[in-house]
Order: sequence, then structure tokens, then C-alpha cells
Amino acid sequence: MYYLNNDFNYSPYFNLSLEEYFLKNSKDDFFILWQNEPTVVVGLHQNTNSEISIDYTQQKSINIVRRMTGGGAVYHDFGNVNFSFIENCEDRAPNFKKYADIIIAALRKFSVEAYFSGRNDILIDDKKISGNAAMVFGNRILHHGTLLFNANSKDIFEALNTNSAKFEGKSVQSVRSRVANIIDYMPETITVKEFIDKIMNEVIVKFPNAKKYVLSEKDIAEIKNLADKKYNTWEWNFGNSPKYNFTKKTKINAGTFEIYLEVNNSIIKEAKIYGDFFSIGNIKDIENMLIEQKHEMQTLKDIFSKINLDNYFVNISLEEFISCFF
Repeated sequence: MYYLNNDFNYSPYFNLSLEEYFLKNSKDDFFILWQNEPTVVVGLHQNTNSEISIDYTQQKSINIVRRMTGGGAVYHDFGNVNFSFIENCEDRAPNFKKYADIIIAALRKFSVEAYFSGRNDILIDDKKISGNAAMVFGNRILHHGTLLFNANSKDIFEALNTNSAKFEGKSVQSVRSRVANIIDYMPETITVKEFIDKIMNEVIVKFPNAKKYVLSEKDIAEIKNLADKKYNTWEWNFGNSPKYNFTKKTKINAGTFEIYLEVNNSIIKEAKIYGDFFSIGNIKDIENMLIEQKHEMQTLKDIFSKINLDNYFVNISLEEFISCFF
């Protein structure tokens, strides 16, 4: 086994590409520790827009990225540590407990009473401190998870705080759980770097032949190329969302607006606007402008900033109008 402490790149696009690169282009086993700058990571089968607070993530410049494993949306920041096991395997059924137990054993070296629970979680005091996900590719498996060490609780709540009832579709909805930070259960305070070093040491001691891996220039170039072509694209992170119907009723100064959208791969296919507002122009024109556009805040801002909304509605601002669609 090789081990890698990725403490030199905090881009979520790079880090998820690194996992895929080793999973699909190597026959070696890896254990990797890594961190992301503030990011919401959504599961493979999720509707991104229904999992995030669009306003909050934009205001706080929080990255949005889709991973290649299933499960629910999670929040990462510099108080969160992520781990990945990439190995050859014979059993195509992911064994969450096998890998979680390795992490639990390491946590108990800190006198932290962590335990495995449910399908894929690690808990302390009935509160979630780690969620795990996995996928099999050929005869290889990727198992990865989060460790909430000292994450920003407000950002966790706000970034994932959305009204999924506005979205109707077949995407996988995240299950919101009570969460806790590991540091609150440790007998003495340590830094996140000290925590990472200790976890790494405790894990690799279980693999006596483990060797440190250093990324080559070729590795880095290919990982960055994958990030640019896949993980840092709107098509992967938003356009890959399942088909859904969006409905929202909003009360603003101009009146009540009821928005109905039919969306496929995050592209608007049908749009209807109802309400008790006073209109001047033909609202059908506005509905037609929405067709074949991305269901994305910046896209709609770009479209409607080019027209005078006063020609269609009485007493409405661009910001108020855009808010009706998210």
C-alpha cells in the first residue's frame, strides 16, 4: 500500500480527480488524507440544486462539486478531514464497516469513543462525525469518508439548508443528521494538522509495508486535466442532475409569483409563471426566454439583465425576480 497526505492542494476538483485517477489508472492500493477549501460535495445521483442553499453558497464563495460515489450531500472546510482507501478487491459489494473500523480504531487512540452505525456512518454520542461512501470499478474499490474535526457548524447548516419540497423528481435526497465535531470529545485540544498526522500514523501502522507516495509531474498534469474536463464543469456538477419539476411560491413587492419549471439535466424545458402581480407585457415572452436555459442563478441573471423588466411587471427588481426561481 501507498499512503499520501495531500496537504498541498485544497481544490475539491483536484482532489476528487485524484481519487478517480488512482482508482482507474493504477493497480496499487492507496490510503489518502486530504482537505478541501469550503465546498459542498453532492452524491452521484443527487439533484444539486435541491441539496444546496444557492444564495448562501454564492455569498460565501463555497464550491459545489459532484463526486462519483452515491449517498448524500456533505460540507467540507478546513476543519474537516477526508480519507480515501483505494484498493484491489474480490467482492464487488462495498464493505463500509471494514474501512470505518480502521478509522474508528485510530480515533480511539485519542480516547474518542466512536462507533459504526447504520449503513455507512461513524458516530460519537449518537451524533454523526463521519459519513462514508463507496464505489466499485472493475476489480477495484474506492471507499472514502469525512471526519468532522472542527468544522464550521453554521456553514454546515446554512450551506445545506434548502427546501427540497420545491423539487419533485427521482433524485436521492440527503438525510439531515445531528452532527458533532470530534475536537469537542477529545481530552486535550490539538490542531487539525496534528490530528491529520496522528490519523495517518495510526492507519499506516496497520500496513507494515506501506510506502509514501509522491505525485509525479505526470500524475499532477493528468489529474488537473481530469479536473478541468470533468469535476470543474457545470455539466458534471449541475447538468448531471436527474430530471425534476421545480415549483415555488414567492411573495415580493410586486405581488405573489408562482413558478413552475420542468427541468431535464438542469436545462429548463417548460416554464409557467402565475400569480397576482400586475403585468404590462406578455408574460409568455418571459416564459419563452427560459426555455433551453440552464436552471442556474447566473444564467437567469444574464438573460433578464438584458431586458427591462418594467416592460412586463409593475414594481419589481431583477434580484427579486431571480429569487423566485431558486
